[in-house]
Amino acid sequence: EQVRFCYPEAGADALSDINLTIRRGQTVGIIGGTGCGKSTFFLCLNGIRRPESGRIFIDGKPIEYTKKGLLDVRRKVGIVFQNPDEQLFSASVYEEISFGILNMGADEETAEKAVRQIIEELGLSAFQEEPTHALSGGQKKQVAIADILVMHPEVMILDEPAAALDMKHTKKVNEMIERLTEKGITVLIATHDIE
Repeated sequence: EQVRFCYPEAGADALSDINLTIRRGQTVGIIGGTGCGKSTFFLCLNGIRRPESGRIFIDGKPIEYTKKGLLDVRRKVGIVFQNPDEQLFSASVYEEISFGILNMGADEETAEKAVRQIIEELGLSAFQEEPTHALSGGQKKQVAIADILVMHPEVMILDEPAAALDMKHTKKVNEMIERLTEKGITVLIATHDIE
């Protein structure tokens, strides 16, 4: 509702009076060229950036920019960054996927069950013990998506999910996105690719 955001060094609004309603279970594509504000918009939706003015509502409640309020937002709204290297930091794929759910307060047994399920569901078993830095770009993107999915978000934000991927990995990521929508997860995708 009337969301405005400006980077101090830019001198112009990155977002200007954005009004948008996204319904539960929808898949929404945000299309535009590089630098038009897609990523900034997503960072505002996840609470990473705070708008200068306007409000963002999740389930009818405005985001509260307190520690508890932002934790609640991040439990519901997961974001996969355009460059997975900005998101991945654990020693192995398994540790990477388990980090978020453990950090949200799940006990070891619950986390292990959830991580194993996601690894199996997304077909990541073959490289679950690999170091994240040794993965291909497509594998890193898959792990970044698994990172968020294991926490069972209601909304999944994917910033340029096919960026720098070959056809094989683009197909895998697109299949993952289709599975999300089948599960009723609200999906927002940023892209500059009209196709």
